[in-house]
Parts: sequence; C-alpha cells; structure tokens
Amino acid sequence: MASAGGYGDANQKVDYVFKVVLIGDSAVGKSQILARFARNEFSLDSKATIGVEFQTRTLVIQHKSVKAQIWDTAGQERYRAVTSAYYRGAVGAMLVYDITKRQSFNHIPRWLEELRNHADKNIVIILIGNKSDLENQRQVPTEDAKEFAEKEGLFFLETSALEATNVETAFMTVLTEIFNIVNKKNLAAGDSQGNGNSASLSGKKIIVPGPAQEIPKGNMCCQ
Repeated sequence: MASAGGYGDANQKVDYVFKVVLIGDSAVGKSQILARFARNEFSLDSKATIGVEFQTRTLVIQHKSVKAQIWDTAGQERYRAVTSAYYRGAVGAMLVYDITKRQSFNHIPRWLEELRNHADKNIVIILIGNKSDLENQRQVPTEDAKEFAEKEGLFFLETSALEATNVETAFMTVLTEIFNIVNKKNLAAGDSQGNGNSASLSGKKIIVPGPAQEIPKGNMCCQ
C-alpha cells in the first residue's frame, strides 16, 4: 500500500528517484497540479511556465522511500526545443487536458505521439482531465476520454487542482505502477542472470539524478 509522504524531504534515505513529466497544452493546469502535489498549494493567479522546472516530493511506497521528481514545462510551441532533454530518463508521464477546453483534449493524440517518440517505450502514462470543478463548463465528456485512454492503454482520471480532487490519487497511481514495474524487473533480473533475457527495463536508468541532486550511495535500486 502506498502512503503519502511529507512535503519536506530533507535528510531522508531515498531508495528510488522517479522522474515524471507533465505535458499538455498551456493553461490546462499542469503547474497547479504540480503545486498541489508537491506543496499542497493552489494559486489563482498562476503565471505561465517559462521553459522547464521541476519539484520533488518524497513518499513511501511499500516501505520504500520514493522521491518523485516531477517536471513541468511550458505548453507553448516556442519551448518545443527542450523536448528530448525533458523526456530523457522519465519513467512516468501525466498527459493533461482541460475538461472545459475541447481543443486541449483534441491535442492529446499529438502530445502522446511526441511522448512515444522521445520517451522510453515502457513509460507509465496517465491521461488527466483537469478542472473537474467546472462541471457546468464541461466540453469533454468523461466517456470520450475514457474511451481514448482504453484504446491507448493509459490510466485515466479527472482531477481538480483547485479542490485537490484526485491529484494525489493520480500521482500515486503512476508512482505505484512504476514502483511495481521496477520491482518486477529487479526480481526478473535476479532470476535470469546469465541468460540475457532479463526484463525490458534492464539497462535503463531508474534513478535519474537531476540538477544539483545527490543520489545516496549504497542504496541504488539495482545493486
């Protein structure tokens, strides 16, 4: 069972670092979702994100300490050059649209294609319909998104960063799934050493050191 960790994660032994990227059009609420998860905040006058930023929060999943490193980027076209570095090493992705803006949902296939072109093929993806508190302005029926998610093999949730609805659940869904995949890989790698078919995540860096980040020595994931 996963439990939410604290917001201050100094001096804590970290077993895993998982990089998760937020993608989607501008103004769908990516930064608000991140602020709600990382700091439990919501700001009504949120500014557009310039370039790329990331925040971390450490959680406990099945008695292991997991640092979630969540990357947020500008949805604007002019920042597209960050693409490959942004996706590098990501093990999870949150594909966000705004339930009150049909166009933001219509762009999701394009974002998904970009993600699949640049990220690891085993990346865990959740589709998120944000701003579920604005039900009276809804332009995207839940069914449409559900159908798309099923067809593409994505997790799906509707969230409200404003009301803090499902934000925690969305992150925990992705992080727990990544955690389970990594643990299966570790088991498989242990079982099949020497016959060259250890699971498909082998050779992939699960621990992703970000800028100015120390990875604790001696408790790397795959000793």
